[in-house]
Amino acid sequence: MWFVFAAAAATCFGMRGILYQWTSQRPLDRNLLLFGVYLSGTIIALASNVFAGQAWNNGAMIGLLMGGFSFIANASMYKGYAVGKASLIALFTGLPPVVVVIVAYLLWGETLNPWQIVSFAVVILGLLLIKYSQDLKLGQLKGIQWGVLTMLFFGMTDLTSKQATLSGASTLPLLSVMYGTGAVLFGTQWAISQYRTSKKVAGSAVAETEGSVSSAASTATAPAPVQWSRGKTLGWGLFVGISNIAGMIFLIPAFRGGVTGIVSAISAMNVVFVLLYARFYLKESMSRREVLGLSTALIGILLLRLLA
Repeated sequence: MWFVFAAAAATCFGMRGILYQWTSQRPLDRNLLLFGVYLSGTIIALASNVFAGQAWNNGAMIGLLMGGFSFIANASMYKGYAVGKASLIALFTGLPPVVVVIVAYLLWGETLNPWQIVSFAVVILGLLLIKYSQDLKLGQLKGIQWGVLTMLFFGMTDLTSKQATLSGASTLPLLSVMYGTGAVLFGTQWAISQYRTSKKVAGSAVAETEGSVSSAASTATAPAPVQWSRGKTLGWGLFVGISNIAGMIFLIPAFRGGVTGIVSAISAMNVVFVLLYARFYLKESMSRREVLGLSTALIGILLLRLLA
């Protein structure tokens, strides 16, 4: 049954990745959007537990760490989609198993068999092919850097999720703490950014009042895209958050019943959905080396799933 849960989590996370990529190209406040995503998760988890009645215990407090790691991972993934190729960022969202299996071996003695070592070698080869592709530009390299952060901290989120199940944490209380933590972090970041923006606007207004009348040429700039309102941004974040919390609701039981690295690898197959979206909907072109690198890395993930 854990395999079905892991596959369902991969589907939900694939939808989340597509929604993140689409949203990253819209004129809205990223921090307010992600605050909405985590607020949605908090509300859904708490409301669901009113009916499920799952017990709260000390293990649920591991959700504080999960929320912090997920905060960094989601912020990095969203930033990566905004500055880099969707297909490349999606690849890194599929690589947390590399982190998970290695750390799980160190923490819990989950051994690496020869097939796992081969799988990791194939994944790393794919990454090297992508990194040294001659077609990558500076903006795409920045996207890769955000992708690496995404990989590391989604891996840490998976590891703390497993630790929570070992500590006997119930799914919904754990996710309530996790998403509540993320909501506080993104809400705080949004409030800070609003404060800084208001100070900057006030400073600009004073400078304009004290200065001479601006020339017509200086004001003749191209109109900026209309910024989404706060209500629209928050509402969209609440909607996107449904795919996020749904994925975690499936993932926690999968970790409870399955081997950490294998569950992480199966859930990481969400990359396939975003890659298909990038190729056929966004019409992203790829160089031969990028295609080879992506294919090689995906083969490595498949080997992890089938042979680990």
